[in-house]
Amino acid sequence: MTYHSPHLDTLFQALADPTRRAVLARLSAGPLPVTTLAEPFDMALPSFMAHLKKLEDGNLIETRKEGRTRYCALKPDALDPAQSWIEDQRALWNARLDNLETYLATLTKGPAR
Repeated sequence: MTYHSPHLDTLFQALADPTRRAVLARLSAGPLPVTTLAEPFDMALPSFMAHLKKLEDGNLIETRKEGRTRYCALKPDALDPAQSWIEDQRALWNARLDNLETYLATLTKGPAR
């Protein structure tokens, strides 16, 4: 099992901020121009662009420029690495809990008489 993955670290850092998660939620309906995407957020455009940069670095969104307008879109399957890591952790902890349950069952039986 890999305990350190720079790609996974960057992905989770991008997901760590509520503004960035809100941006991802808005993009789930489809690509949007940056200015439209930024409208509901109470911050200056340069600050908003820093959030978009984190999402790009996390490989969650892609941007393209058409004329003077920049569009953002979700990347398909961008959350697959996070989902895979979470599933690995779930399997690991389920196995540990099963082992603990088995051990506790042997303790409650007590010594044979």
